Amino acid sequence: MAGSNAIRGARVGSGPMGEMDHGSRAERIEISYWDELGNETVRFFSADVPDEEIPEQIDSPTSGLPAGRDRKNPPSLSKNEPYKTHLAYVKERRTPEEAEELLEQALQKLRERRGTARKS
Repeated sequence: MAGSNAIRGARVGSGPMGEMDHGSRAERIEISYWDELGNETVRFFSADVPDEEIPEQIDSPTSGLPAGRDRKNPPSLSKNEPYKTHLAYVKERRTPEEAEELLEQALQKLRERRGTARKS
């Protein structure tokens, strides 16, 4: 008997598979979404969910593109803004004149620390 378990993977009291008297099935609605490539994705929602809580757009698991409920006008992929470096953000905040002034101040502090500062 070692190594055999007759009820492995079965819930105690579950009864035969497919037995209909173990609870009731919730009412649900089927919503179809289409992506730009024409792929259809079906999602199921509870029939009790109000229409405003059902998403207008999802990410298609097939293509990764956004998918919408309108088959003829699927949503297009929004263009992402390219990654900006720290320097790009600094350049947006400072004019070239301000950058020169800040650089000169930093160099002056460095020269003073090293003892090579010019006497004015």
